[in-house]
Amino acid sequence: MVREPGRSAIFFIFTTVLLSMIGMGVVMPVMPKLIMAVSGEDLSHAARWGGVLTLVYAAMQFLMMPVMGALSDRYGRRPVLLGSLGAYSIDFLLMALAPSMALLVAARTLAGAFAATFSTANAYVADITPPEKRAANFGMMGAAFGLGFIIGPGLGGLLADHFGPRAPFYFVAALGAINFVYGLFFLPETLKEEHRRAFDWRRANAFGSFNQFRRYPAIFPIAVAMLLYQLGHWAFPSIWAYYAEERFAWSPSEIGLSLMAVGGAAALVQGGLTRIVVRRLAERRTAILGLSIATTCHVAYAFVPEGWMIYPLVLVGALSGFTIPALQAIMSRALPANAQGELQGALGAVNGLSMIISPWAMTQIFSAFISPGEPYEIAGVTLFPHGAPIYFPGAPFALSSLLAGSALLTLLFAASPRKTQAAEAA
Repeated sequence: MVREPGRSAIFFIFTTVLLSMIGMGVVMPVMPKLIMAVSGEDLSHAARWGGVLTLVYAAMQFLMMPVMGALSDRYGRRPVLLGSLGAYSIDFLLMALAPSMALLVAARTLAGAFAATFSTANAYVADITPPEKRAANFGMMGAAFGLGFIIGPGLGGLLADHFGPRAPFYFVAALGAINFVYGLFFLPETLKEEHRRAFDWRRANAFGSFNQFRRYPAIFPIAVAMLLYQLGHWAFPSIWAYYAEERFAWSPSEIGLSLMAVGGAAALVQGGLTRIVVRRLAERRTAILGLSIATTCHVAYAFVPEGWMIYPLVLVGALSGFTIPALQAIMSRALPANAQGELQGALGAVNGLSMIISPWAMTQIFSAFISPGEPYEIAGVTLFPHGAPIYFPGAPFALSSLLAGSALLTLLFAASPRKTQAAEAA
């Protein structure tokens, strides 16, 4: 029999988010080796497959997240959260056992469809926490998010180096199964019957969130700047493992350690430095600073000659993390209080769209530029018969620098304070 929600429920949710992020982190340094082992192809083709795996995961997550949210409002948090945990464990077990790329793609599709862990976990916390304590508990969820990303890459790299590329997936599948069984017996339901509402497909429409930008044109150019930045931002997590192996011949553990450094630096920026800088510079100048750093550092990533130079670059590049909180704050100020929830939904949709487009595009560009002159094919269709003109593994980072620069120009000119005020008045 499950118990009434209390501190143990918060601990369970914290653990759930932590394990989910560890799982995401474990994948990053190991995926190139796993794909090459399963497909029997080289790094260039593995990168293409990596883009496909990310694409199907992100697309299914984008489409199904609002559906799962609506289901949790109808049937409660517990069944949706447990279903997500069960699918999470099965996904990693399928990847560990996969004899073919078809099964890997199926596993990632399943994982994306049930990727409701974060949104349902936040809803669960809101259900059991009084308003005055929600910020602290949401902060715990954010800490679990960051801690998992710090632990995951290093753990995945070490397990892969010592036990092979499939070992991290078995490990995460086992952790997920333990978490599922614990929740099955001890996780209580928090959404009372009288607070539930009927399932409505209109609320489960992932594209409906974009209507927010039509209703409030003042924030549209700022949202465009955010989309451009995020399209470039996803270059790093999408191709870093492939780039580090190709450019520096790093092992999974070396890649994992570098990603741990990224996670640690990002946690410092998000955990307190952003608040200090925004207080000193205000939101607009903070966003300009973040975009300027992103533009510069991605060029440096593209041309860095030695692997050790990545670490100081990562410390500086983490400051680009100022961008999203500052842009969110600018847009939040421009909207009335009763539109704030819709704004967050719309921004989530923008992030989801960037996750669908960017990782796939960046991995395909990387693949083309590490195999110059080789015909480029997708699904058996030759798109570029002569391939890329030069060998340039840093090409995706160069593109991400252009995207960040475009976001900066958009913020400086199309989203200037004068134009934003004029749009609000209209």
